[in-house]
Amino acid sequence: MMFGSHGFMGGVMWLFWIAVIIGLFFLIKWIVEQSHPAERKPEMNSLEILKNRYASGEIDKHVFEQKKNDLLS
Repeated sequence: MMFGSHGFMGGVMWLFWIAVIIGLFFLIKWIVEQSHPAERKPEMNSLEILKNRYASGEIDKHVFEQKKNDLLS
């Protein structure tokens, strides 16, 4: 009887330590990613988005010029 209970607790302990190791791996990975912002993909600013919309034909030149003036003023 004691052997069966001990075997179950041993298995639970193994699962616990595996979960801790996996959690530490992802925590360290997240910390490293946060500490190197230059390596991340740069986000587009609003003027670049406006230029892309104009280039793709979503907006015409008049709207583009208006919105560009709004952004730059």
